[in-house]
Amino acid sequence: MNFSKQFKAYSNAPITRHVLLEFLRDYKRPNDKISALIRNGELVSLRRGLYALGPESDLPMTELFLIANHLRGPSYVSLESALSYWGFIPERTYEISSVTVKPRTNYQTALGRFSYQHLQVPYYSYGMCRVELSTNQMALMATPEKAICDKIVLTAHIHLRSKKQTMAFLLEDLRMDKELLLNLNVDLIASWIEEAPKKNSLKMLITTLKDL
Repeated sequence: MNFSKQFKAYSNAPITRHVLLEFLRDYKRPNDKISALIRNGELVSLRRGLYALGPESDLPMTELFLIANHLRGPSYVSLESALSYWGFIPERTYEISSVTVKPRTNYQTALGRFSYQHLQVPYYSYGMCRVELSTNQMALMATPEKAICDKIVLTAHIHLRSKKQTMAFLLEDLRMDKELLLNLNVDLIASWIEEAPKKNSLKMLITTLKDL
């Protein structure tokens, strides 16, 4: 079987074990074939029952943010990963950070480390968008506004009580681009306040952004 040809239609998302077994139904020992594909670099095991195309498959590899969406769902990419993507922080992140409604956890895979932090609904459901990472690959991600709010909400011991403290957190701790902060939609952030954790900190964020 030409693996690359058979799985071309599945190159834009991780592949479940169910799909693999369906394609390998003519093999007497499909598990051995899956192991061989992993050894050959045509498949990468992400977690039990979930795989991504490997570098030897001759197909476009799945984008890491899209893998993050599938590794633990529902979830969306946020925090430093989203802030880096939107250009708000200068650092390139080597861990893909997401939030989920499920308990927090981490996955260490051959493609990198994926971390998930917990947020409750309805606050969880605000401020998400789909971004096209490459052809036919779209991932669910926090908007810049939501990524900043998530960072404040999920950073332990951060309780913003003054504009000076807030600016220090944004510009010194996170090294954010001040010019980009000017373009944030503070009204959008305000619409989430009543359902959000750390309400007072997010209110201080709004006050600070309005005074920039």
